[in-house]
Amino acid sequence: MTDANPGAPDLPADVSDLTYEEARDELVQVVARLEAGSEPLEASLALWERGEALAARCQQWLDGARERLAAAQAASSAAGATSEAETDEVDE
Repeated sequence: MTDANPGAPDLPADVSDLTYEEARDELVQVVARLEAGSEPLEASLALWERGEALAARCQQWLDGARERLAAAQAASSAAGATSEAETDEVDE
């Protein structure tokens, strides 16, 4: 899934191509390295920025999934309402 979401933050190309699972797994690794506290300051800052990009990518995936779910629910509700209206017409 590659989002052409105009409201999405600009992500590095290698991050924008990641699946949700890939981004999440790498984010877990980044957090573990940051929590270990063994990285020098410059490396920690780079890891932090990478983590922010990975978190944003995960959020893009989640937002897209929510939108798809909402659209499917709306379509299902509309189909159900149409079906009920047709049933009411037949009963009359």
